[in-house]
Amino acid sequence: MTPAARLSAAITILDRILAGTPAEQALVNWARASRFAGSGDRNAIRDLVFDALRCRRSHAALGGGETGRGLILGGLRAAGIDPGPLFTGEGHAPAPIGPDDVSIIPQGFEAADIPDWIGPQMQADLGDDFSAITAALRQRAPVFLRVNLVRGGLVAAQAALADEGITAEPHPLSPTALQVTEGARKIALSAPYQDGRVELQDAASQAVVDALPLADGMRVLDYCAGGGGKVLAMAARARLRAFAHDTNPGRMRDLPDRAKRAGVKISITARPEGPFDLVLTDVPCSGSGSWRRAPEGKWLLTPEKLQSLLTVQQTILHRAAALVRPGGWLGYATCSLLRCENRAHIDSFLADHPGWNLERDRQFTPLDGADGFYGAVLRRNAG
Repeated sequence: MTPAARLSAAITILDRILAGTPAEQALVNWARASRFAGSGDRNAIRDLVFDALRCRRSHAALGGGETGRGLILGGLRAAGIDPGPLFTGEGHAPAPIGPDDVSIIPQGFEAADIPDWIGPQMQADLGDDFSAITAALRQRAPVFLRVNLVRGGLVAAQAALADEGITAEPHPLSPTALQVTEGARKIALSAPYQDGRVELQDAASQAVVDALPLADGMRVLDYCAGGGGKVLAMAARARLRAFAHDTNPGRMRDLPDRAKRAGVKISITARPEGPFDLVLTDVPCSGSGSWRRAPEGKWLLTPEKLQSLLTVQQTILHRAAALVRPGGWLGYATCSLLRCENRAHIDSFLADHPGWNLERDRQFTPLDGADGFYGAVLRRNAG
């Protein structure tokens, strides 16, 4: 495909997404109907689509409207690329630039690519870092791997990846984190990934697990396991009796195979029975810390959805606390940058539960080099 034809394809896919089709589904549907497109074309088009979604408001302003055409045109203008030679209408190229393709310089929250309704809250929560963090959220997310210490060390994993044409460097957020700088699209078919030596996991997510007081023999539960990334990371750090639970068991369907590949044992449970030495709650959240990785979430979030999430988070925290033995530990995590989802919940929980203490917490942001994450570790009094 020519560069101009790729732009046309991205415009078509973006129009479907703006009409309500989930991004991944729109991309898959287009690829299935476009067998002529090679892997290089599909990857380039995917990048165009996600770059547009990350910068949806500002690119719409620069491109003349919130349409697939407007977003792609605005993206070219934002990058300083003259769209004229690409928008020719010849062959499979987009139609030529017309009088409706006006460009307006974005301002305020529009320029930050943040919804107006949540802009003031994020600005208050992030303080002086607001501009730098929102600018980072407009860029592509780095790719990280977690080295599975059950299968070998970090240096050996680096060498094995290099043999597959994948360059990865240690990252300071976690002693098991490798940031992939070259060859990221080769990971899924690489031997280190296939045999469980490495897993895809954000460095800040790894750091949240690093902060948990894990030790051999502990009985631990990942209460909101999802795909199982954090329970796999826990099981790799100590010889644990590890359990995984999720209200949607379908999210854990790949976990048994992943655990086998990783060389760890994880028991899936529909009804967790305490007491546990440690319970981790990686609760459903706004995803505001990972909006550059999943940009659709930024535009689908509403005040009503956020309020619903806050209620769910509080409920999970209280239910999980009841499963922790006296003297045991409770971990709370989100991939959010919003204080209402993070420290505010912890402060409220401690006010309602005098038998608990906050041992440590940390807010990670993209300025730390990875996704935005929050992690807190609480301890229940032994008495």
